[in-house]
Amino acid sequence: MSLKKLWTALRGAVNEGTEAIADSQSLRILDQELRDAKTELKACDENLTKIMAKRKLAENKASALQADIDNYTNHAIAASEKGDEALAIECAERVADLESQLEMEQSILQGFKSSETTLKSNISKAKANVRRMEQQIDQIKATESVQKAQVAVSSRHMGANSKVKTALDSMERIKAKQQQRAAELEAAEELATEESGSSLDAKLKQAGITPGGQVNGSDKLAQLLAKRTQA
Repeated sequence: MSLKKLWTALRGAVNEGTEAIADSQSLRILDQELRDAKTELKACDENLTKIMAKRKLAENKASALQADIDNYTNHAIAASEKGDEALAIECAERVADLESQLEMEQSILQGFKSSETTLKSNISKAKANVRRMEQQIDQIKATESVQKAQVAVSSRHMGANSKVKTALDSMERIKAKQQQRAAELEAAEELATEESGSSLDAKLKQAGITPGGQVNGSDKLAQLLAKRTQA
């Protein structure tokens, strides 16, 4: 391998290692961002609750001001009808003052309502994004776990095949050794027979030179005819 190819291979290995570390860190970063987003959403819900409470107080105050306006308006009319113009004017001034307060309170109330509407919409969108992000992270983790399990099963399968092959090889070696040992025992027996002379005796018997050897039919018939002639 040339130096250029070796350098390219080393760079590739370093990049793959860096990407693997970055990928593992990415999941941790996403988990942390998800936790941060949930914490912020919880704070948003608390702020929304406070704004809704202030809106309700503003509504109650506006309702109370409107009730006072109606009450003093009736008093002004009643005083005017009775001819008490000074009291009627005083009640009318009170109505004017209350209407000014009501206008200010309604402006504040409208601000709370607008903030509440905007916050609810933004929080709803943020919660949807967090749920989508959480779902994707869970899916990535589940896929990672499944693939790790598949790799583990595949590795065990390959390991089992390797062990079976090793066992078969061992069995074949044992058979070869047994055959070698049997051949050696047979050779030793032949050697012992030759050394004791039994092999030579067997050859003599086989040749019919010494008794005890096998006799074929023709030889046996000749022996029988010879005995009858002698008799």
